Amino acid sequence: MPPKSTLTGLRKPARRSKSPPEGSCHLHSPETIHFNHHQQQSSIYSRTNQPQNSGFKYTLAPVDKDNVEETIISANANPSIDGIIVYYPIHNNRQDAYLQNVVSLSKDVEGLTHKYIFNMYQNIRYLDPVDPSSTTSSNQQRKSILPCTPLAVLKTLEYLHIYNPILPHGNRLFGHTIAVINRSEVVGRPLAALLANDGATVYSIDITGVQKFTRGEGLRKRKHEVEELPGMGLKDCAPLCDVVITGVPSKGFTFDVAMLREGAVCVNFSSEKVRRTAIV
Repeated sequence: MPPKSTLTGLRKPARRSKSPPEGSCHLHSPETIHFNHHQQQSSIYSRTNQPQNSGFKYTLAPVDKDNVEETIISANANPSIDGIIVYYPIHNNRQDAYLQNVVSLSKDVEGLTHKYIFNMYQNIRYLDPVDPSSTTSSNQQRKSILPCTPLAVLKTLEYLHIYNPILPHGNRLFGHTIAVINRSEVVGRPLAALLANDGATVYSIDITGVQKFTRGEGLRKRKHEVEELPGMGLKDCAPLCDVVITGVPSKGFTFDVAMLREGAVCVNFSSEKVRRTAIV
């Protein structure tokens, strides 16, 4: 059987409903403002994603990069604005990380503030405090928001029935071995962490080497741990995996499909197409 494609039969995007943090729920149509200083790229983003069709108001607001901080602070205080998107990179240094945390938690729809990033890596799935008198998480309603591209990959795998619905939430990738070829702080590393927190054994592959993300044998640990695998490379990991996810932002990246095991699911989240160097 040839590797499965995520394109066949995928007609509409799967969405995970997100419960916004306390103080951001409104009866009117939510309004999101998108600040950018990359006019061309953000305009393409707006046209491609058509956020207005998702049931909320959307405003694309060009901002000079020297005024982004003050503009975010003003939007935080504006009760008519429910969500804030900022197009990065802006300064392309640590200042960008600072600006991500200037956005109010109640208006961060990208999951980039420290609280959301901390929760993602620590496998904390809700903002609600745990009720010590409750034996279930049913009292928790406010989900911790995840970054959009890693979440989109998870929803794609869910659509393809890689997640096992019989298993409890948080363990539904148990038994799967997944390769993620990209370990950027924006997508690759968060994606590897999310997959491992859902029970998978993940080989995170980058030009600097291979790391193994796992919750331990039998999912004994609450959150993932990372192990360096010196001496291993793509050719060692890919044949072990039933899911291979690529995200290399380079036109020169090639993948030898002869390395894929039979029936492997392949997903590419890069804007560049993956060039095959062999045919199964």
